[in-house]
Amino acid sequence: MSSTAIDHLDDHGHADDHGHPQGLRRWLFATNHKDIGTLYLFFALAMLMEGGVLALALRTELFQPGLQIVDPELFNQFTTMHGLIMVFGAIMPAFVGFANWQIPLMIGAPDMAFARMNNLSFWLLPPAAILLTASFFVPGGATSAGWTLYAPLSVQMGPGMDLAIFAIHIMGASSIMGSINIIVTILNMRAPGMTLMRMPMFVWTWLITAYLLIAVMPVLAGAITMILTDRHFGTSFFNAAGGGDPVMYQHIFWFFGHPEVYIMILPAFGIVSQVIPTFARKPLFGYASMVYATSSIAILSFIVWAHHMFTTGMPVTGQLFFMYATMLIAVPTGVKVFNWIATMWRGSLSFETPMLFAVGFLFVFTMGGFTGLILAVTPIDIQLQDTYYVVAHFHYVLVAGSLFALFAGFYYWVPKWTGHMYNEARGKFHFWNSLIWFNVTFFPMHFLGLAGMPRRYADYPMQFTDFHQVATIGAFLFGFSQVYFLFFVVIPTIRGGEPAAANPWEGAEGLEWTVPSPAPFHTFETPPVVQ
Repeated sequence: MSSTAIDHLDDHGHADDHGHPQGLRRWLFATNHKDIGTLYLFFALAMLMEGGVLALALRTELFQPGLQIVDPELFNQFTTMHGLIMVFGAIMPAFVGFANWQIPLMIGAPDMAFARMNNLSFWLLPPAAILLTASFFVPGGATSAGWTLYAPLSVQMGPGMDLAIFAIHIMGASSIMGSINIIVTILNMRAPGMTLMRMPMFVWTWLITAYLLIAVMPVLAGAITMILTDRHFGTSFFNAAGGGDPVMYQHIFWFFGHPEVYIMILPAFGIVSQVIPTFARKPLFGYASMVYATSSIAILSFIVWAHHMFTTGMPVTGQLFFMYATMLIAVPTGVKVFNWIATMWRGSLSFETPMLFAVGFLFVFTMGGFTGLILAVTPIDIQLQDTYYVVAHFHYVLVAGSLFALFAGFYYWVPKWTGHMYNEARGKFHFWNSLIWFNVTFFPMHFLGLAGMPRRYADYPMQFTDFHQVATIGAFLFGFSQVYFLFFVVIPTIRGGEPAAANPWEGAEGLEWTVPSPAPFHTFETPPVVQ
């Protein structure tokens, strides 16, 4: 039997009628962009649940003052691993899953450019996730240096730190390969006539995100490799006694870390830019300005890193530069928000679940943006640095930003993916519970931070009890809302349900394409109306 014939056999030696492998082989050796996108999404969902359990363990400890269930060291390990798992295991792979599913469909490509590399870039992730989780079970436990892994603390941690470094290296390699694949696919495999300025916004945001990933992942790799050599090979990159500088680690890390937060939000902007025009039944307002705003955000993200470091003793001129550069990012971000609002303005709006999550995103992400603007002001930031105000800020951007956009994208595209409609009532129940309990969880944290409650503390004075209790109750209800989403929306939709119509969002033309459908691409002399 030939090797190609063997490739088409399933676990029991069977192939389907078309010669495609079935069962486990279908997923292990997947080269189809849809299968790989599905793998990414399930992996991200599993990591979201793991990271969520750690978050609820933290909130349980913080329900009242004193030490209830964990000691401070374990509390800090939970904090670190919650951050690393959510960033590298949940948000980023979820967006890559969306990219794998949607980009070929949106640009008229048969598949991703490098199908086998696509398979490898996914299958690097489960071993990395196992390594990261295994760091809990080595002597000394997981690293408790925070998700930023600041030196010199990270240089002195136990072997769990080495596992975390190795896991991040592997995840970084996966991100770089995925990004190369996305860039080559978009630049080389578009349908005839689909120029760059006719691409859907989701494709644009991912093209820019992929360039960001390629630019900054090696920087993170360099930083954690220097920690590794400081730990085991006698170097002194971050050891002041040996002529090194612990603050240098912060500079290198945040040169990665700030573009990273835009890597986690730009694809969300792309999803929202697809959803809102559909349910407003209008073309996206200001398409070109959205493309330029996205590019501006990406470029500016490289010159603002030290706003994370106002308390490290930089010169006043440095503080001023980073303060003003940070404020400048509010301009292209504001352009995007106003364009989304203008798209809805006088549109024929309907509020199915994807639109609810997109509008929820708009409202809550904008709040997160304003608190970011407040933290950009140096003297305010020096007061609020490492308090719960910062925790509230970045959760408003990452949970209500990235996660809500992922939910919007899931509800929007799942009829296309599965051929089944989700249950609208359950989707709306998921949305309202997520929105309400998210705000109950994180809004009180602004007040905690303003009152001086530091982050990453397992214990606190009695005066902070009420807000912590409100936040903990909100966190559990928010967490249960996501469990509801998994068991009552995702699984039933995949397994069956009402068949989806050819256009599930009736009356919303031009879902995927930027060119009006009646005319073929190549006949356009002038750019068509962008939708």
